[in-house]
Amino acid sequence: MENIEAIISASLNEVQESRVRDSMLYSLTAGGKRIRPLLLFEVLKGYGKDESIGIPFARAIEMIHTYSLIHDDLPAMDNDDLRRGRPTNHIQFDEATAILAGDGLLTEAFHQISESREPADRVLGCVGILSEMAGPSGMIYGQCLDINESDQDTFEEIRRVHLYKTGCLLSAPLMMGAVLSGQGEEIVNAWHEVGNRIGLAFQIQDDILDITRTAEDLGKSNSDARNDKVTVVKLLGEEASRRNVSELYAECRSRMNQFRGFDSASMIHMVDQIEARMK
Repeated sequence: MENIEAIISASLNEVQESRVRDSMLYSLTAGGKRIRPLLLFEVLKGYGKDESIGIPFARAIEMIHTYSLIHDDLPAMDNDDLRRGRPTNHIQFDEATAILAGDGLLTEAFHQISESREPADRVLGCVGILSEMAGPSGMIYGQCLDINESDQDTFEEIRRVHLYKTGCLLSAPLMMGAVLSGQGEEIVNAWHEVGNRIGLAFQIQDDILDITRTAEDLGKSNSDARNDKVTVVKLLGEEASRRNVSELYAECRSRMNQFRGFDSASMIHMVDQIEARMK
């Protein structure tokens, strides 16, 4: 999908002007990889659908991702001061405004979806997926696990955190794209599994980058190192962690190639780019 930044930045045009709107825009338009909305568009393209039908849903998923970053950076969470090469939201504005900006993005996400003119059952299916993947049984559950660091002593425990905190919001666009493409529950669930693997690989990559790149390179502060947090790399070592990442992405490619009626070439190219990322 071309002009992804224009699609994202225009999503708040109708929101009431205020300091909170400024704060929402500050983080929403700060750049980033836009992996989640792009994954949604890639699923639609692979199934031969018009990518433009995904615009409200792409905006919604990026709003929820952005809200999660704003709240994750707060003093009560990771207390980070740098995100995407700029001061975090609560540093640039203030803590109360940052909280409201996150709340605003979360709420506005579902308003964006309500603007879709796709069949009601498909829109409702996407609402169900996004609310589950982002909610207290999904991403928020992962955040809850993450703040209880004393419970994370093994690879399986850390893997569980990654599955929920990162995997859920990477699975959501894949599942929503499948629903919008008219796929059944079995295929939607299969895309969920692909998203889980991308999420695990993505987070292990972040752990590797945190020890091999500087905060300036990454454009964000490293609170994990500051807090001496247990990570997959600390448990398995860098070499084993890199093997784990390669195996997970290979599984993703294999599963994508097995979907009937899905042209996986473009999606696999995107996965290759994600695997090769350096920030």
